[in-house]
Amino acid sequence: MASVDIRDVRKAFGAVPIIHGVSVPIADGEFVVLVGPSGCGKSTLLRMIAGLENITGGEIAIGDRVVNNVPPKERDIAMVFQNYALYPHMTVADNMGFSLKLRKAPKEEIDSKVQKAADILNLTPLLERYPRQLSGGQRQRVAMGRAIVRDPQVFLFDEPLSNLDAKLRVAMRTEIKELHQRLRTTTVYVTHDQIEAMTMADKIVVMHDGIVEQMGAPLELYDNPRNLFVASFIGSPAMNLLKGRLEGGAFALDGGASLPVGTPPPGAEGRPLTYGIRPEHFILDDEQGAEAEVLVVEPTGSEIQVFARMSGQDVTAVFRERHDFKPGDRIRLGPDRRVTHLFDAQSGVNLTHH
Repeated sequence: MASVDIRDVRKAFGAVPIIHGVSVPIADGEFVVLVGPSGCGKSTLLRMIAGLENITGGEIAIGDRVVNNVPPKERDIAMVFQNYALYPHMTVADNMGFSLKLRKAPKEEIDSKVQKAADILNLTPLLERYPRQLSGGQRQRVAMGRAIVRDPQVFLFDEPLSNLDAKLRVAMRTEIKELHQRLRTTTVYVTHDQIEAMTMADKIVVMHDGIVEQMGAPLELYDNPRNLFVASFIGSPAMNLLKGRLEGGAFALDGGASLPVGTPPPGAEGRPLTYGIRPEHFILDDEQGAEAEVLVVEPTGSEIQVFARMSGQDVTAVFRERHDFKPGDRIRLGPDRRVTHLFDAQSGVNLTHH
């Protein structure tokens, strides 16, 4: 096993900078997820750890060794791609053992490592099949098996679940997390799906336009987003972000209504702010609440999502209880004021620290 240390790493394609001085410390055995919208630089960063892209500046260390100029095959890493990259003319067993065969490992060693990985991933009945005879989820497991057989210091996953259907994605998410708990191999995992990031990671690194916006434990990012970008990206349904300003200790929305706040940050009175509240932190409150008109009601079974309009701004509320709301109903929504956020409208910085 090994730690991975990304120190002030930069990447430019020609004169175009893509990654602007990113630093991410990854502890030995940690499961770190790089997440962000398309084009944020997360896959490029992963490919630089793998050695598939050159580094323009900074350094990457695996264990104690700086690997900037070390070729991929000597980095002791294993990568699992989105498209599985299996050899169609080889059986599952041969696909899984191929890297060991290239290393001229003895046949007994290859067979025992393939068998061990197949047991871990429930692939034993499929070892003699060919990739074309497998489902997408089974192929993905074979790709993971091939990585396990190599017994690397670091696993790298590049959006491995995006080709699978929704139900299988959830199942594979659990399998990968369980696998990590069993093997404790340092893992760097790239996805654009923030639910995947929240459920799997020890540490999430949120990237945007080639920089790190915030990194930390999943619930730390959820409860204390550093800025508007992280607040809007992490969480589904997304945090409500309402425009307005502080007036007399309450938040006055552009459009008339007002909502209570926790402790107002010093110096925030009167300047343009964005008020953040998660959908599940709205409560029906006839006293302190602001009036909202119900637009759409979506029952999911375990909860009800209500899309409404408050003073001309769209809000989403989530209730665990059953309510018989109908479009056009007027309800009064109030926040749990302990978990509200105030962001500077210009810089996007979160002015509230819980």
